[in-house]
Amino acid sequence: MGLRERKKHQTGLRIYRTAIALFAEKGFEAVSVQEIADASEVSKMTVFNYFGTKEDLVFRPMVEHFSDAARAVRERAPGESAVDAVRRQFLEMIEGRDPSVGLHSEPFARRIREVIMATPVLKERAYVESEKGARALADLLTEETGDATLALIAATTLTAARGALVEEHYRRIMDGESTEQVAADAAERANRAFDLVAKGLHGYAVKA
Repeated sequence: MGLRERKKHQTGLRIYRTAIALFAEKGFEAVSVQEIADASEVSKMTVFNYFGTKEDLVFRPMVEHFSDAARAVRERAPGESAVDAVRRQFLEMIEGRDPSVGLHSEPFARRIREVIMATPVLKERAYVESEKGARALADLLTEETGDATLALIAATTLTAARGALVEEHYRRIMDGESTEQVAADAAERANRAFDLVAKGLHGYAVKA
């Protein structure tokens, strides 16, 4: 990354973190884009150049994670099932303390979630993005297997399992456990969850 690209990245990150801090402090609806621009020391137009809408100030940097399961299945190795691919990716995210699964020690990702959960329009957007991710996985599995109904069932089951595990991470941390305490048995809980899913999807979508 060259100097120009680094500066652009730093500016975008500054705007993003400033916006989340203001949303967490005052509420999403109470904060204007102009206020975010002023606090970030950029123009309002610059904010819109980086983030197309006010909602994008919350979602754009994280939207790709809604398709994590689809990406794991698309990139899986020959002989690996869809369940095993999603399981492997999730365990890698636990090991890496990926913010998208709620286990990063820095609380920024949890602050984003709190803003979303406190704002109806953002909760609706999160639901829509989650559905898009599940649909992307279902479309991929349909292409591979030719059965759209089973593909949708499999995609819904896998994304629901991931979502439940992530929600459990957030819940326990909010209840007072440390990130490391939650992470300590996260892999074990994930394996139990995906073992349960695998019983129902045994032998489904094994890549040739």
